[in-house]
Amino acid sequence: MRETETISGQDCLDVQKKTDGSVNIIGEVATDPVASWMIQSAQVASKFTLFTHHAKTFPDLVTALRNSMLRAGVFKDERTAEEQVVSVLNFDIHLAKNFRGKRYVERVTECIPVEDKNEYTFDHRKEKTLEGKLDKFMDNATYYFTKSTNRELYKHVNILEYHDGEYILTNKISDINIKEMINNMDDTDAEEFAKFVEKHWNTKVRQHMDEEPNTKPVNKKRGRKAKAEIGSQKTEVRN
Repeated sequence: MRETETISGQDCLDVQKKTDGSVNIIGEVATDPVASWMIQSAQVASKFTLFTHHAKTFPDLVTALRNSMLRAGVFKDERTAEEQVVSVLNFDIHLAKNFRGKRYVERVTECIPVEDKNEYTFDHRKEKTLEGKLDKFMDNATYYFTKSTNRELYKHVNILEYHDGEYILTNKISDINIKEMINNMDDTDAEEFAKFVEKHWNTKVRQHMDEEPNTKPVNKKRGRKAKAEIGSQKTEVRN
């Protein structure tokens, strides 16, 4: 879709949300409104979104998209904006160009959001002295301020890197992304990918990870059962 003088890009995106599209491709996220459309489409409009950006590193990509969301007025808080950006960035495929003009994939980076866990303790209740209670309170207070000021929202790891003319696997894809990838493959691709994961990362995965275990009740045969011998006696069991 392409915006015109009378139809905005947001109107195009709103129409697209009502279709049955699976993939959104955004050619260039170079302005703040387009960054906002990309986040929207990745969250609610399709299965996944592809877009291009000119950030040099993965942290630069997150920062640039976060700042675009803030300037566009979608969010007022930096942390909230960054959380939304991190939630939609699964993989970053970074292209590079050497001085000979050769363009190649320099690295593939996975973004892993960091879960916020409540690690506060209530150990102050066990303390008998006021000094002990104050020490436990200060521990919780220190943890609170650490979470508020320095908490990391994501980790990024390189899955694939280009070195000396060849590609090297450096880190395993996270389990949640392996599951999502397999659930969107046909049987042939899922089988090959499962072999790939087991070969390179020594991890076995099911080809259909979204299937529920078989809980269908088994029909039991009625009627006369076989004789069971207990000790020197024979007993006949009937239903």
